[in-house]
Amino acid sequence: MAGNIQELAQLLRASLNPTTNKQGQSELVLRNKEAQPGFSILLLHIVADPSLKDTHLASALYFKNLVRRRWTDQEGNYGLSWEEVVTIKKELIGLMTSVPPNIQSQLGEAIGIIAESDFYEKWDTLVDPSKDLVSRLSPNDVVVNNGVLQVAHSIFKRWRPLMRSDELFTEINHVLTKFGGPFLVQLQNTHSLIQEQSSAAQGQLDKRQFIQIFTTLNLLMKLFYDLSSQDLPPIFEDNLQTITTLFQTYLTYDNALLHTTDDTEAGPLELVKSAIFEILTLYVQKYDEDFASFVGQFIESSWNFLTTVGPETKYDIVVSKALHFLTSVTRIQKHAEVFKDENTTSQVIQKAILPNLVLRDSDAELFEDEPIEFIRRDLEGSDSETRRRAAADFLSQLVAQFDQLVATIVFRYIDHYQSDYKRDPKANWKSKDTAINLFISIAVKGTVTTSQGAITTYPFANIIDFFEKNIAHDFLSDAGVEPILKVGSIKYLYLFRSQISQQQWQSVFPILVEHLMSPDYVVYSYSAMCLERVMALRNSNNEPVISQSTVQEQSARLLEQLFRLIEIKPDAAKLQENEFLMRCVMRVLVVIREGSLPIINQVLPRLIKITQVICQNPSNPRFDYYHFEAVGALIRYAAPSAPQVFENQLNSAFAGILVNDISEFIPYVFQLLAALLEADSSTALPSFYQSLLDPTLNPGLWAMRGNVPALVRFLSAVIPRGATEIIANNQLETLLGIFQRLISTKTNEVYAFEILESVLLTFSASVVQPYFQTILQLLLTRLQNAPSEAFTQRFVRLYHLISSRVEAGMGADFFDGACEQLQAGVFVPIYLKIILPTTGILTRPIDRKSAVVSFVSTLVTSNAFAQKYKKGWAFTAEALLKLLEIPPVAAATSDNIVEQDVDDMSFGVGFTPLNTVTKSPRDPYPEITDVKAWVRQQMVKNGSKVSVFAQERLSPEARPIFIGYMQG
Repeated sequence: MAGNIQELAQLLRASLNPTTNKQGQSELVLRNKEAQPGFSILLLHIVADPSLKDTHLASALYFKNLVRRRWTDQEGNYGLSWEEVVTIKKELIGLMTSVPPNIQSQLGEAIGIIAESDFYEKWDTLVDPSKDLVSRLSPNDVVVNNGVLQVAHSIFKRWRPLMRSDELFTEINHVLTKFGGPFLVQLQNTHSLIQEQSSAAQGQLDKRQFIQIFTTLNLLMKLFYDLSSQDLPPIFEDNLQTITTLFQTYLTYDNALLHTTDDTEAGPLELVKSAIFEILTLYVQKYDEDFASFVGQFIESSWNFLTTVGPETKYDIVVSKALHFLTSVTRIQKHAEVFKDENTTSQVIQKAILPNLVLRDSDAELFEDEPIEFIRRDLEGSDSETRRRAAADFLSQLVAQFDQLVATIVFRYIDHYQSDYKRDPKANWKSKDTAINLFISIAVKGTVTTSQGAITTYPFANIIDFFEKNIAHDFLSDAGVEPILKVGSIKYLYLFRSQISQQQWQSVFPILVEHLMSPDYVVYSYSAMCLERVMALRNSNNEPVISQSTVQEQSARLLEQLFRLIEIKPDAAKLQENEFLMRCVMRVLVVIREGSLPIINQVLPRLIKITQVICQNPSNPRFDYYHFEAVGALIRYAAPSAPQVFENQLNSAFAGILVNDISEFIPYVFQLLAALLEADSSTALPSFYQSLLDPTLNPGLWAMRGNVPALVRFLSAVIPRGATEIIANNQLETLLGIFQRLISTKTNEVYAFEILESVLLTFSASVVQPYFQTILQLLLTRLQNAPSEAFTQRFVRLYHLISSRVEAGMGADFFDGACEQLQAGVFVPIYLKIILPTTGILTRPIDRKSAVVSFVSTLVTSNAFAQKYKKGWAFTAEALLKLLEIPPVAAATSDNIVEQDVDDMSFGVGFTPLNTVTKSPRDPYPEITDVKAWVRQQMVKNGSKVSVFAQERLSPEARPIFIGYMQG
């Protein structure tokens, strides 16, 4: 084994070295070794081996990613051997308690992934008092305790965002029963240890150990939040007085040993106080009935803290958490009353809000030195913890409770800061910035949305008037304006874009385009953001605020400048840094649509060049997403007119991604390849796609769950065009093997139907016949084992597709015959208990139309229903009449792209759909537009036979209605 460890360690070293890891060769070797027995255990042994310290982090990282990829599949089956699973669970906790924090964080994430599938039913020993975690807790071994608590937090923090459910509460109660008591004991022990250390004589206190104890306390605070995140634990409720006293102690605690010398780095004391404020916010929001009596003392503590804390950035997190707490308090009327007095409110604004709303020197330095970080912190809705946003949120909440009182006070401060600015604009420009941010904080009413910005404002805030009097000069001036004020003017328009009229935007838009030419990073980035959002903005009639023609006029200049800004630094990481620029590129292409054709030779090569650069090191998922959406927009609107241009230029770039296995981009590539194929109306399947078909059918590519939807989309586009090649190369059976693999899992069953429908729409019954019984057996087996509603509906949709395709040799008799060969009489219960009832609840017009065609085909062509299933013929006719009561009408089509909020997407976890190339629902019968007229036509054509059956088999109520269709 020693030799194996050394070999693996050498590969891990090589994977970190760019000179020895050309084109990811080391990673490729490592991935090939993953399947070897004991590979995961070797990784843990490397982490534990002191002689291999230089590979500890790389091994821990690889182990975490291995667990993410292979621990379980979508159905919960282990991807590692049972022996490895048992050994990992046995060794991992002990290893966590003995490694440094940077390794702990990686192993902790791995434990969290394992817990996602296994805890607690498959890993019930984890919180057992005599095993694993609890048994390792010690009254005085801080290092071990920190490892144990880190493991616990890695597992329990996943409860925070989850929706309430019986299963979740059963798990939490299980944990509280076994872990709650020891947790409180550990909390008290840590508190006692801190108090004991704090009272030690000067010079006798070990600073390193003292910091470790506070790390323990911080982990305990995080766990307290985890355990409380869903419901108030009874054991905490019973001890709330003691717990809140402890919280109060550490909100007011100070010790010079815990101070950091770096003004930008939060120390252990700040982290503990932040965690406590976070807990207080949670308890006010969720458990105020039990917590209300304690709120007053914490309001006072927050006030004392905020009025004494310094401006250093190391305090930013704790200041923002304290302000979040006060914001939550202010949302509750009975607690907000404390701020109702004018004098109190004035004091709060002066001493707690204004000091944190003003621009600090450190903020200005961030603007200059790290502009992209400044933007991300400054953006509305950002996750960053900033004083300014927290102070603005607190002020906004005060306005929501006492609008006139707070507005009157704030307008006095706005006038004061504006006067200060006017006295010396060059020296006092920060005063103007503060005035603008004060106005914004009290103007916005309700939530700021991603699509429209601030939708509603307070009556006392005249958005346009304030802009014209105080901001317009900064926006319009070409020179002599502080860049931060210029950014503030653009941000104001960005935020209040829905409050600005369409006519006003016609004047503003060209000026924004000019600001995109600014040499200042933040100015041009905010210009791109504002341009992108206003190009996406629609008025009350759902018409674009900025017309397509307006954007078209500026498109060549806009795109040229955007690409120039993106490409300023050609390094892969730097090029991907600014997703706001690429989002603006995407928006221009989406808006101008076919208007991209005249500039395709300027745009497409730039996008291909960027593709090639980002493949070297995919580092910003948002940039990459917008980049591929931009390519998708170009394909959607320009490729139908110039398919060869796209295929000639894109194929090599896409082939490079597939050959080099750039896993982050593979799902994007297959979506775009499918869209390219759909855009080309020629009948022959291009040779490039033919060459991809065999690798696409390789099971290894389907193992990555994020690939599945994209591969299905690709095959659905290839199958109709490549039918001849598929038959010639004997690939149909392999295709159906993919169907079999997908239909076996609930997660992928919908994609299995997509492939099967493509096959049935492409090939005749004679081609499908040899495989159809196996297909039907798989479907009926799933149908018998508690199928989901989605599966049942897809099965019924599939039946109607087969039943309606009489001209291809299929039809109801084809399906019935296959059922009879499997099991005599099995078709009847399927038809009566599944197909007919489910058809009645189909909602999509396309599905209902397909059902109508299916039923009509059955009534006029099926021998089985004519002779064997006479009652079934009548049931089918009655089901048809019910569908025709509200005949399916083709849904109104729109070429507008329906977008998701990119911030709601999970990158790198699964499949990210490209909205610009979303496929329209498949309509097997697009030629049928008037369903009732088509039914009459078919009934009249087959009148004699159908008339006899109707007279003999239909009920007196249904007969005249049905015959009415036959008479035209």
